[in-house]
Amino acid sequence: MNVLIINLTRFGDLLQTQPVISAFRRQGARIGLCCIENFASASNLLRDVDAVFPLHAARMLAALDSNWRDSVKESVAYRQEIIDNFAPDLVVNLTPSISARLLARNLGAPEVRGFDLDEHGFNADTSSWAAFLQMAGGNRGASPFNVCDLFLRTAGVSGDGRGLRLREPDAALRERMRTLFLSEGLEQPAGFVALQLGASEDRRRWPIARFAELAEMLWQRDRRVPVLLGTEGEKSLGSRFKEKVMCPVVDMQGRTNLEELAATLAECEALVSNDTGTMHLAAGLGVPVVAIFLATAQPWDTGPYHEGSVSLEPDMDCHPCAFGRACANEERCRYGVAPETVYAQLCRLSGGDGPFVSTGARVWQAVFREDGFMTLESCSGHESMDRARWVAMQRWFYRRFLDGESLDGWERTEEWLGADMGGALKKTLGECAEYLFLLQQQGMLLARNPRTALKEKFLASWQQLQNILDENTYLNVLARLWMFEAQQRGNDLDALLGIIERYRTLVMTMLKAL
Repeated sequence: MNVLIINLTRFGDLLQTQPVISAFRRQGARIGLCCIENFASASNLLRDVDAVFPLHAARMLAALDSNWRDSVKESVAYRQEIIDNFAPDLVVNLTPSISARLLARNLGAPEVRGFDLDEHGFNADTSSWAAFLQMAGGNRGASPFNVCDLFLRTAGVSGDGRGLRLREPDAALRERMRTLFLSEGLEQPAGFVALQLGASEDRRRWPIARFAELAEMLWQRDRRVPVLLGTEGEKSLGSRFKEKVMCPVVDMQGRTNLEELAATLAECEALVSNDTGTMHLAAGLGVPVVAIFLATAQPWDTGPYHEGSVSLEPDMDCHPCAFGRACANEERCRYGVAPETVYAQLCRLSGGDGPFVSTGARVWQAVFREDGFMTLESCSGHESMDRARWVAMQRWFYRRFLDGESLDGWERTEEWLGADMGGALKKTLGECAEYLFLLQQQGMLLARNPRTALKEKFLASWQQLQNILDENTYLNVLARLWMFEAQQRGNDLDALLGIIERYRTLVMTMLKAL
């Protein structure tokens, strides 16, 4: 069987496709991959891929500006190349854009999973998990599931509980990287620790001064040398770092392609990183990771998908902050995690018996549960905080809701959520339950007597329900999932009534659990 996976997104997301690829390989499938041309070289880091089809997106866009017919010819030729060389029996589309949906539909495969189009050209997600993935992708920080688990469920497969496992770097290349390290004139280093200084945004970047303090600790206490990683465009960060340290430094910024970066990481004892693609690469290579999540970044959905990896967050009430809003606290969270805390976690990952330190941080460690999903366990006593408990509750209910299983069986302690958060959720869920019941009754009346006045009342109730959900920030993803699924079935009253019943059951059961 030929399985073609479409993932037209970023470097990190492409690496996180590996568990899906491996799951289909365990079923004996041949795997093809469609990715953006810029990230095609990343496919060399993946295992079990038989064919790669880079999409020349920039060329197609340029052709649109000059002559749209040339862009159409380019897209038709791309489709034909795939069909001629890897005619798919199954297409798994993990990218919700209209271009990816069109490609998935036009390849002529007997089955499409993930993001598809119907016969009229409207969006048609093939499962509730696909809809949830799209909603979570637009609301990063609000999802209780790791992206890798969402990819797996959207593809209709299960992980093996072993996390992200990428291709092992070439031994000769690893040796060349190590020789390059030692050629820097280092004096008997005990080991190397990689540091990824950059991030997608400055506010999500741990300060250079903190990285420098950590580097001095590693050298002065353990004779471990920092290895700077990053792109050519991040060299200014490296220059600032080197101005602040007295310890030896191996600077690999702008000196590696992706395969050399993998070999560099494999020669290091651990990686300290912001939320980056490099973090996912290290996790996939089995390199111990200490990842720092600041501002809008949070580890529940984008954390390293590898057993034992450590994620740190600033222990501040305002973290994580909402997307699209200016920080009211002058980005104090960037300075919340102390270098001593990061150093202590590195020592713990390497088997050291030093004191456990969590100054200024919530410390989470990745573990895999019996259901195959990755979760985070607190190492710093934060498992009872409202946010952690709410994430746990969402994981339990949403997983069963999206899988179509019974929602019975939730167990909780007598004191679950604090008065403020628990009260706000009870109020919102109670109002939602009332409006879902009203929608159910109005919908059944409409089915018997589709009068205009009844339609107007039904639409008004639907809008009011949406307004109630939107006003509660704890229900961001659920609000958008409800809107998306309800709109998709807007022309089929029977199907819409089925969705209303599903959501009413979910809301009522969650309300009782509170």
